[in-house]
Amino acid sequence: MTTKASITSRNGKSSTAVKKEVKEKLTQRAIGLQIQNLSIDKVIPDPMQPRKTFNEALLQQLSESIKKHGVLQPITVRKSGKEYVIVMGERRFRASKLASKKTIPCIVRMYKNNDVLEVQIIENLQRQDVEPTEEAEAIAFLSEKYAPSEIAKRLGRSDNFIRQRLKLAGLIEGFKHFVRKGDMTISLGIGVALFGPEEQQMMLETMGEDFNAHQVNRMIKDQTFDLEKASFDVADKKLIAKAGACIECPFNAANQGNLFGDGKMVCTKSACYESKKSKSFLNLIDKSKKEKIILIPEIQKYWADEERNQHIIAQLENSGLKVYLLDDVEIIECPIEPTKEAIKKEYQHYDYSEAELKEEYDNVFENYTEELVTYNSAKENGFANGIVFHPETYRHKEVFVKIIEKSQNESTMHSAPLAIRKMADCSPEEQIIKINEREVRKKQIENNKQFEEVVQMIRETKYIDTKKTLSTDEMVAFSISLFENNVDYMSQQKYFSKFLGTTSKMTKVEMVQHFKKNFKKEIFHKLIRYILTKQVHFGDSNHVNNLTNISFYAAMQGYYKSKIAGIEKEYAEKRNKREERLKERITVLEKQIQELKD
Repeated sequence: MTTKASITSRNGKSSTAVKKEVKEKLTQRAIGLQIQNLSIDKVIPDPMQPRKTFNEALLQQLSESIKKHGVLQPITVRKSGKEYVIVMGERRFRASKLASKKTIPCIVRMYKNNDVLEVQIIENLQRQDVEPTEEAEAIAFLSEKYAPSEIAKRLGRSDNFIRQRLKLAGLIEGFKHFVRKGDMTISLGIGVALFGPEEQQMMLETMGEDFNAHQVNRMIKDQTFDLEKASFDVADKKLIAKAGACIECPFNAANQGNLFGDGKMVCTKSACYESKKSKSFLNLIDKSKKEKIILIPEIQKYWADEERNQHIIAQLENSGLKVYLLDDVEIIECPIEPTKEAIKKEYQHYDYSEAELKEEYDNVFENYTEELVTYNSAKENGFANGIVFHPETYRHKEVFVKIIEKSQNESTMHSAPLAIRKMADCSPEEQIIKINEREVRKKQIENNKQFEEVVQMIRETKYIDTKKTLSTDEMVAFSISLFENNVDYMSQQKYFSKFLGTTSKMTKVEMVQHFKKNFKKEIFHKLIRYILTKQVHFGDSNHVNNLTNISFYAAMQGYYKSKIAGIEKEYAEKRNKREERLKERITVLEKQIQELKD
């Protein structure tokens, strides 16, 4: 039985006793412990010592201190034959050797082998400069004997910190190497450690020899799912009985500590998540049929011929449902009641006074009231119950819908606009037009995604902290960025006030002098690189007709040419395959046109 006063370990020693033994200061005030100046040649490091890394610069500093003042705190050793093995104080021992000391003050104590290792581990973990992977391995060793909460108490750490380090201990050696070098953050290491050793090895081999945080993040993202955005109830134990509820699942990151933030639920078992997502969609179809609810995929007619969308439409048709797309219906959603807090968050960049905030709230609330009246009277105005769902995630919401009645002219095959007609309803000439128009649109979207992925990759690297002098391309990009994106007043106050000082207490001349006095080239370079990554614009064709984007892309080639080339190659391969298929289709259609003419 455990109490707050005394927690007994498996070897019979209480935590209070271990803590006292580890933390007691081995100084000349220690009662009953005699300090001996032993020959440094008779003292040896413990080969089983869990600490493996020592900062050479700090050792040198300690060595210089020992030369001047001696060893102020004796080390602890245990007798082993004719030698003395270090229990605590190897750093002081190493520094003393660097200082060419002949002897070192020691306290000789008796330990059992298991006790020595445990004391060494706890003593090492209470230091401030513990290397994270060594810390993780040491905590994993203690977890064989103590619960995470008990380890947390002994080390004065939070339970979540201990759980995160236990997860980090599961990293394979290849990734631990990158953590030790400082290339890989601890949080990213924990993200990789969510997967088993085999999956980690595949990720490591996919990445190649050079560490690539962007690529690792993508691999984690592709294999994890935000349960807060799931299309099903994560507390449902019966959706797939064998899997149980997600909130209790060990593959839910929230049950392994706050690995993704406070209580963030992330699924790390993709096969199970996909199975539940598919089952939830089948349940949605069943509900639609039983309760006569109109089920509408979030698909517009323009995109109905997409392969993924065709699959969804086919599923609905095969289930006996009449398919309506967004263009076929009028939708009324339940309005969300506004709050002042929500308005403050939405307009956080505006310095609203209380009177202005109240005026904005009154306007929004008036609109909400009108929308609520429309929603409550929907059925009286011919609307029926409906459900709109996303064709990829299957997330859905209940709405009111009304089928849009079309005139005879609108329903005639060739009178409807070409853009909204199905491919099968078009002549060969029209099909070629639709194919080419759609390909232009696809290229715009695809090229923008490619540009966005390059930018996101760069933002995740250490580009902003690069210490090299700005290249000509970077300066050109920044100059054009300033030309196209003039900083407004609110942004000056929010982002650049510290550069200018407290404006209310300074003249313009003083502000300039203050800025000049505190100006540093390194800060200037970092600011420019930060702005460069923020000033690009995402959107269709923005990467080819926007000077800021073009110049930024060219500048980044000097830093991440191979990574950008990898992304470009991936998109080019997909594009080439698709264009080959399109050429074959157009050739067949052109042949049909010729046959019709003949």
